[in-house]
Formats: sequence, structure tokens, C-alpha cells
Amino acid sequence: MKTQTLIDTRPDIDTYYLEMAKVVASRSTCNHNKVGAIFVIDNQVISTGYNGAPSGEEHCLDIGCSKPEHATKFETCRAVHAEVNAIIQAALHGVSIRGATLYCTHSPCVMCRRVLKNAKIEKIVFAEDYDKHE
Repeated sequence: MKTQTLIDTRPDIDTYYLEMAKVVASRSTCNHNKVGAIFVIDNQVISTGYNGAPSGEEHCLDIGCSKPEHATKFETCRAVHAEVNAIIQAALHGVSIRGATLYCTHSPCVMCRRVLKNAKIEKIVFAEDYDKHE
């Protein structure tokens, strides 16, 4: 019988933060797809975000999805994307995300990729391709 050592069971750093992003995604209020995002600098979590209705507005979990089935345009969706919510949280707390790594449960959409580029995010690590959920 083989005994497992800590080295056998310890996840690599990307897996570690992606697992955290999955926990963050569990807070999502989206009926369509639960997404979680974490910004990390120097192995420190800077901010987190999940997708859902803007603060103070009713959640899709409570009133249903505003995005028609099989719709591909994001403007029909009331949710703020996880990546954007993580940026907003950092900004609200006065924390720079310049040079951060984004760990996300799903690949960022085209608009989020543009935002992340302008925010000077150095690296993006995601668990699965978002397009397979569309």
C-alpha cells in the first residue's frame, strides 16, 4: 500500500487559485452560468468577484434571467461580469491590480478581455472555455 505524502496531494499554485475562484463563483446570482474571478499579486489575493445583478438590484435567482434563451448578446443580460466586479472591488478599496494575475473559472468574454488589457493585467488563468456555455 502506497502512502500519500503532502507533496502528492498539494495542488500547484494555479490549481489552488482556480479552486478559490470556484468557491467565489458559488456566490453568483446568475441562473445561466456561475463565474468567479480572483486577482492575485505576489501570491496575495487582491480582490474577488462573481457575476450577478448590480448592487441593490433584484437577482436573476429571484426574478429570472433577462437574457433570452440562446441569446448571444451580453447587453440583454443584467449581470455584471465576475472580472469587472473584481476590478470594482479593488477600486472601491483603493487597491491597484496593475500587474496582477487573474484566476477565473471561465475564459473572459471579448469585452472583459479589453477591460483586463487596459487594467494592465499580466496573466490570465482560467479553468474552462466560456464559449462552451453559450
